[in-house]
Amino acid sequence: MSRQKFASIVWNAVIFLGLVLVSVVVLWPILYTVSSAFAPGNSIAALSPIPFASGFTASHFGYLFSSTLFFRWFLNSLIIALSVSAGTLLFASVAAYIFSRFNFVFKKGLLTTMLVLQIFPSFVGMIAIYVILLRIGALDTLWGLILVYLAGNMPYQMWMVKSYMDNIPRGLDEAARLDGASHLRVYLQIILPVARPILVFLAVTTFAAPWMDFIFPKLVLRSPEQQTLALGLISFVSDKNSDFTTFAAGAITVAIPFMIFFLATQKSLISSLSSGALKE
Repeated sequence: MSRQKFASIVWNAVIFLGLVLVSVVVLWPILYTVSSAFAPGNSIAALSPIPFASGFTASHFGYLFSSTLFFRWFLNSLIIALSVSAGTLLFASVAAYIFSRFNFVFKKGLLTTMLVLQIFPSFVGMIAIYVILLRIGALDTLWGLILVYLAGNMPYQMWMVKSYMDNIPRGLDEAARLDGASHLRVYLQIILPVARPILVFLAVTTFAAPWMDFIFPKLVLRSPEQQTLALGLISFVSDKNSDFTTFAAGAITVAIPFMIFFLATQKSLISSLSSGALKE
Protein backbone atom coordinates (compact mmCIF):
# COMPACT_ATOMS: atom_id res chain seq x y z
CA MET A 1 0.00 0.00 0.00
CA SER A 2 1.36 3.35 -1.02
CA ARG A 3 1.97 6.08 1.49
CA GLN A 4 -0.49 8.40 -0.26
CA LYS A 5 -3.26 5.79 -0.19
CA PHE A 6 -2.60 5.05 3.50
CA ALA A 7 -2.80 8.78 4.33
CA SER A 8 -6.10 8.99 2.42
CA ILE A 9 -7.57 6.07 4.39
CA VAL A 10 -6.47 7.60 7.69
CA TRP A 11 -7.93 10.99 6.74
CA ASN A 12 -11.26 9.43 5.71
CA ALA A 13 -11.35 7.51 8.99
CA VAL A 14 -10.74 10.70 10.99
CA ILE A 15 -13.50 12.50 9.09
CA PHE A 16 -15.89 9.57 9.63
CA LEU A 17 -15.19 9.45 13.37
CA GLY A 18 -15.60 13.21 13.60
CA LEU A 19 -18.98 13.05 11.88
CA VAL A 20 -20.07 10.20 14.14
CA LEU A 21 -19.07 12.23 17.21
CA VAL A 22 -20.95 15.29 15.97
CA SER A 23 -24.01 13.13 15.27
CA VAL A 24 -23.92 11.68 18.78
CA VAL A 25 -23.58 15.14 20.35
CA VAL A 26 -26.52 16.44 18.30
CA LEU A 27 -28.82 13.42 18.51
CA TRP A 28 -28.18 12.33 22.11
CA PRO A 29 -30.20 15.17 23.75
CA ILE A 30 -33.10 14.45 21.41
CA LEU A 31 -32.94 10.72 22.12
CA TYR A 32 -32.66 11.40 25.86
CA THR A 33 -35.74 13.65 25.74
CA VAL A 34 -37.72 10.97 23.89
CA SER A 35 -36.69 8.32 26.41
CA SER A 36 -37.55 10.67 29.30
CA ALA A 37 -41.06 11.13 27.93
CA PHE A 38 -41.63 7.37 28.35
CA ALA A 39 -39.65 6.86 31.57
CA PRO A 40 -41.42 6.17 34.90
CA GLY A 41 -41.21 8.79 37.61
CA ASN A 42 -41.02 12.57 37.39
CA SER A 43 -37.63 13.86 38.51
CA ILE A 44 -34.72 14.16 36.11
CA ALA A 45 -32.37 13.05 38.90
CA ALA A 46 -34.01 9.62 38.96
CA LEU A 47 -33.53 9.03 35.23
CA SER A 48 -30.75 6.85 33.90
CA PRO A 49 -28.18 8.64 31.72
CA ILE A 50 -28.62 5.79 29.22
CA PRO A 51 -31.74 6.34 27.07
CA PHE A 52 -34.63 3.93 27.71
CA ALA A 53 -32.77 2.22 30.58
CA SER A 54 -35.25 3.48 33.21
CA GLY A 55 -38.27 1.58 31.87
CA PHE A 56 -41.25 2.43 29.71
CA THR A 57 -44.63 4.04 30.38
CA ALA A 58 -47.10 6.21 28.46
CA SER A 59 -48.78 7.63 31.58
CA HIS A 60 -47.14 11.04 31.14
CA PHE A 61 -48.95 11.56 27.86
CA GLY A 62 -52.25 10.58 29.47
CA TYR A 63 -51.68 13.06 32.28
CA LEU A 64 -50.66 15.76 29.81
CA PHE A 65 -53.80 15.37 27.69
CA SER A 66 -56.35 14.79 30.46
CA SER A 67 -55.15 16.80 33.47
CA THR A 68 -53.57 19.91 31.94
CA LEU A 69 -54.55 22.68 29.53
CA PHE A 70 -52.26 21.32 26.83
CA PHE A 71 -54.82 21.49 24.02
CA ARG A 72 -55.75 25.04 25.03
CA TRP A 73 -52.07 26.03 24.97
CA PHE A 74 -51.66 24.36 21.60
CA LEU A 75 -54.67 26.23 20.18
CA ASN A 76 -53.40 29.54 21.55
CA SER A 77 -49.98 29.01 19.97
CA LEU A 78 -51.56 27.99 16.65
CA ILE A 79 -53.81 31.07 16.58
CA ILE A 80 -50.87 33.35 17.34
CA ALA A 81 -48.54 31.75 14.78
CA LEU A 82 -51.13 31.73 11.98
CA SER A 83 -52.24 35.30 12.71
CA VAL A 84 -48.67 36.59 12.83
CA SER A 85 -47.77 34.78 9.60
CA ALA A 86 -50.85 36.02 7.72
CA GLY A 87 -50.61 39.56 9.11
CA THR A 88 -46.91 39.87 8.35
CA LEU A 89 -47.47 38.65 4.78
CA LEU A 90 -50.21 41.22 4.23
CA PHE A 91 -48.65 44.29 5.85
CA ALA A 92 -45.05 43.61 4.83
CA SER A 93 -45.93 42.95 1.19
CA VAL A 94 -48.16 46.03 0.91
CA ALA A 95 -45.59 48.27 2.61
CA ALA A 96 -42.79 46.81 0.49
CA TYR A 97 -44.77 47.45 -2.71
CA ILE A 98 -45.41 51.06 -1.72
CA PHE A 99 -41.78 51.75 -0.81
CA SER A 100 -40.50 49.91 -3.89
CA ARG A 101 -42.78 51.44 -6.52
CA PHE A 102 -43.73 54.92 -5.28
CA ASN A 103 -41.85 58.10 -4.43
CA PHE A 104 -43.19 60.30 -1.65
CA VAL A 105 -42.06 62.75 0.99
CA PHE A 106 -39.90 61.30 3.82
CA LYS A 107 -39.50 57.97 1.99
CA LYS A 108 -35.76 57.70 2.66
CA GLY A 109 -36.20 58.93 6.22
CA LEU A 110 -38.84 56.29 6.98
CA LEU A 111 -36.71 53.53 5.48
CA THR A 112 -33.69 54.64 7.49
CA THR A 113 -35.77 54.86 10.67
CA MET A 114 -37.08 51.31 10.27
CA LEU A 115 -33.58 50.04 9.59
CA VAL A 116 -32.20 51.78 12.70
CA LEU A 117 -35.04 50.46 14.87
CA GLN A 118 -34.21 46.93 13.79
CA ILE A 119 -30.68 47.29 15.16
CA PHE A 120 -31.81 47.52 18.79
CA PRO A 121 -32.57 44.26 20.65
CA SER A 122 -36.26 43.58 21.18
CA PHE A 123 -35.98 43.46 24.98
CA VAL A 124 -34.91 47.13 25.03
CA GLY A 125 -38.52 48.18 24.47
CA MET A 126 -40.16 45.64 26.77
CA ILE A 127 -41.14 48.23 29.40
CA ALA A 128 -42.66 50.50 26.75
CA ILE A 129 -44.48 47.51 25.23
CA TYR A 130 -45.90 46.56 28.62
CA VAL A 131 -47.12 50.10 29.31
CA ILE A 132 -48.73 50.44 25.87
CA LEU A 133 -50.52 47.11 26.16
CA LEU A 134 -51.69 48.05 29.66
CA ARG A 135 -53.11 51.38 28.41
CA ILE A 136 -55.05 49.79 25.53
CA GLY A 137 -56.28 46.84 27.60
CA ALA A 138 -54.30 44.24 25.64
CA LEU A 139 -52.47 42.56 28.51
CA ASP A 140 -53.31 38.88 28.96
CA THR A 141 -54.88 38.70 25.49
CA LEU A 142 -53.82 36.81 22.40
CA TRP A 143 -54.46 39.79 20.12
CA GLY A 144 -52.14 41.93 22.24
CA LEU A 145 -49.33 39.41 21.77
CA ILE A 146 -50.09 39.24 18.04
CA LEU A 147 -49.73 43.03 17.83
CA VAL A 148 -46.32 42.81 19.52
CA TYR A 149 -45.08 40.23 17.02
CA LEU A 150 -46.47 42.10 14.02
CA ALA A 151 -44.89 45.36 15.10
CA GLY A 152 -41.57 43.65 15.76
CA ASN A 153 -41.61 41.83 12.42
CA MET A 154 -42.47 44.75 10.19
CA PRO A 155 -39.16 46.66 9.82
CA TYR A 156 -36.94 43.73 8.87
CA GLN A 157 -39.56 41.78 6.89
CA MET A 158 -40.61 44.87 4.94
CA TRP A 159 -36.99 45.64 4.06
CA MET A 160 -36.44 42.05 2.94
CA VAL A 161 -39.51 41.97 0.69
CA LYS A 162 -38.78 45.46 -0.65
CA SER A 163 -35.26 44.42 -1.65
CA TYR A 164 -36.75 41.52 -3.60
CA MET A 165 -39.40 43.68 -5.26
CA ASP A 166 -36.75 46.22 -6.28
CA ASN A 167 -35.33 43.53 -8.56
CA ILE A 168 -38.66 42.88 -10.30
CA PRO A 169 -38.54 44.67 -13.69
CA ARG A 170 -40.66 47.80 -13.70
CA GLY A 171 -41.53 47.00 -17.29
CA LEU A 172 -44.05 44.50 -15.96
CA ASP A 173 -45.82 47.27 -14.05
CA GLU A 174 -45.74 49.62 -17.04
CA ALA A 175 -47.12 47.00 -19.42
CA ALA A 176 -49.98 46.27 -17.03
CA ARG A 177 -50.66 49.97 -16.56
CA LEU A 178 -50.85 50.46 -20.33
CA ASP A 179 -53.50 47.75 -20.43
CA GLY A 180 -55.55 49.72 -17.90
CA ALA A 181 -54.63 47.82 -14.72
CA SER A 182 -54.96 49.68 -11.42
CA HIS A 183 -52.27 49.74 -8.76
CA LEU A 184 -54.22 47.16 -6.76
CA ARG A 185 -54.43 44.83 -9.76
CA VAL A 186 -50.71 45.26 -10.50
CA TYR A 187 -49.95 44.40 -6.89
CA LEU A 188 -52.22 41.36 -6.79
CA GLN A 189 -51.72 39.90 -10.27
CA ILE A 190 -48.21 41.00 -11.23
CA ILE A 191 -46.05 41.68 -8.18
CA LEU A 192 -47.29 39.01 -5.75
CA PRO A 193 -46.95 36.05 -8.17
CA VAL A 194 -43.41 37.12 -9.12
CA ALA A 195 -42.49 37.69 -5.47
CA ARG A 196 -43.83 34.28 -4.44
CA PRO A 197 -40.40 32.86 -3.42
CA ILE A 198 -39.72 35.52 -0.81
CA LEU A 199 -43.35 35.42 0.41
CA VAL A 200 -43.23 31.64 0.94
CA PHE A 201 -40.00 32.05 2.89
CA LEU A 202 -41.61 34.85 4.91
CA ALA A 203 -44.70 32.76 5.70
CA VAL A 204 -42.64 29.83 6.99
CA THR A 205 -40.22 31.88 9.11
CA THR A 206 -42.89 34.13 10.66
CA PHE A 207 -44.97 31.08 11.56
CA ALA A 208 -42.04 29.32 13.21
CA ALA A 209 -40.74 32.31 15.17
CA PRO A 210 -43.62 32.78 17.67
CA TRP A 211 -44.45 29.06 17.92
CA MET A 212 -42.22 28.37 20.92
CA ASP A 213 -41.18 31.89 21.91
CA PHE A 214 -41.04 32.43 25.66
CA ILE A 215 -40.00 36.03 26.39
CA PHE A 216 -42.91 38.02 24.99
CA PRO A 217 -45.65 35.54 26.01
CA LYS A 218 -44.21 35.71 29.53
CA LEU A 219 -44.46 39.51 29.40
CA VAL A 220 -47.99 39.72 27.98
CA LEU A 221 -49.92 36.64 29.11
CA ARG A 222 -50.93 35.94 32.70
CA SER A 223 -53.88 33.55 33.10
CA PRO A 224 -53.36 29.80 32.49
CA GLU A 225 -56.10 29.77 29.82
CA GLN A 226 -54.27 32.36 27.74
CA GLN A 227 -50.83 30.80 27.93
CA THR A 228 -48.94 29.40 24.97
CA LEU A 229 -47.13 26.09 24.71
CA ALA A 230 -43.83 27.57 25.84
CA LEU A 231 -45.33 29.00 29.04
CA GLY A 232 -47.43 25.94 29.74
CA LEU A 233 -44.64 23.43 29.31
CA ILE A 234 -42.06 25.43 31.26
CA SER A 235 -44.42 25.40 34.26
CA PHE A 236 -43.66 21.68 34.67
CA VAL A 237 -40.00 22.41 35.41
CA SER A 238 -40.26 25.66 37.35
CA ASP A 239 -39.04 26.36 40.88
CA LYS A 240 -42.24 24.89 42.33
CA ASN A 241 -42.43 21.82 40.07
CA SER A 242 -39.94 19.20 38.95
CA ASP A 243 -41.97 17.17 36.48
CA PHE A 244 -39.35 16.74 33.78
CA THR A 245 -40.90 13.60 32.25
CA THR A 246 -44.22 15.38 31.58
CA PHE A 247 -42.28 18.30 30.16
CA ALA A 248 -40.46 15.88 27.85
CA ALA A 249 -43.77 14.31 26.78
CA GLY A 250 -45.13 17.74 25.93
CA ALA A 251 -41.98 18.70 24.04
CA ILE A 252 -42.19 15.54 21.91
CA THR A 253 -45.90 16.12 21.24
CA VAL A 254 -45.24 19.71 20.17
CA ALA A 255 -42.36 18.71 17.91
CA ILE A 256 -44.41 16.21 15.87
CA PRO A 257 -46.87 18.68 14.21
CA PHE A 258 -44.07 21.20 13.77
CA MET A 259 -41.97 18.59 11.94
CA ILE A 260 -44.97 17.75 9.76
CA PHE A 261 -45.43 21.43 8.97
CA PHE A 262 -41.76 21.80 8.08
CA LEU A 263 -41.75 18.72 5.83
CA ALA A 264 -44.96 19.89 4.13
CA THR A 265 -43.55 23.34 3.38
CA GLN A 266 -39.96 22.34 2.66
CA LYS A 267 -40.60 21.27 -0.92
CA SER A 268 -42.61 24.40 -1.68
CA LEU A 269 -39.97 26.58 -0.06
CA ILE A 270 -37.07 25.04 -1.98
CA SER A 271 -38.93 25.07 -5.31
CA SER A 272 -39.99 28.68 -4.80
CA LEU A 273 -36.47 29.84 -3.97
CA SER A 274 -34.96 27.90 -6.88
CA SER A 275 -37.42 29.46 -9.33
CA GLY A 276 -36.96 33.01 -8.07
CA ALA A 277 -34.46 34.19 -10.70
CA LEU A 278 -35.59 37.27 -12.62
CA LYS A 279 -34.54 38.42 -16.02
CA GLU A 280 -34.89 41.84 -17.55
